Amino acid sequence: MSRPGHKEALLDAAKRLLRERGYARITARDLVAASGTNLASIGYHFGSKEALLNDAIGASFAEWTHRITEVALAEPDLPPLSRLMTSWRAMIDDFDSARPYFVAFLEALAQAERSPELRAQLATHYDDLRRDVGEAVAEVIGGEDADVLASFMIAVGDGLLIQSFLDAARSPSADALEGALGRGLAAALGG
Repeated sequence: MSRPGHKEALLDAAKRLLRERGYARITARDLVAASGTNLASIGYHFGSKEALLNDAIGASFAEWTHRITEVALAEPDLPPLSRLMTSWRAMIDDFDSARPYFVAFLEALAQAERSPELRAQLATHYDDLRRDVGEAVAEVIGGEDADVLASFMIAVGDGLLIQSFLDAARSPSADALEGALGRGLAAALGG
């Protein structure tokens, strides 16, 4: 197996350090030490330490989304609502693994107001996420508006993550969400 190049080594180190320390506590020297690279590699491959960390956040959420999507698409014979509930359950059950990246994202988001480059980079990550989730939605239900449904699902997922972050004990469990959402959708569709 070949050794990863500097870019991959830096990205892997950034993901690991984000889990361990959070966004604001990582220095460029930490990234170099953890990756076995050099300071010039950060600038060459990513432009800045912040850009590297934001790519690591985006890559981590992309990996997480891919895992959730695989679960949702694993049983193609299930009806669309069951597949949706399967994905929500997988997402909620896996919040602990996403938490460090979500906290890092919140730290980065707070800085995006004053940095057009950072805002653009984070917006690109959302575009990628919307495309990935939209493709899964289109596979399950089809339609030209899959990206709109993906935006809605991402917003709800972000909101559930925020609630879990602030007060995990009072945020809805996967069972509670499934029961309430099932009753709510049945009532809405029946009315």
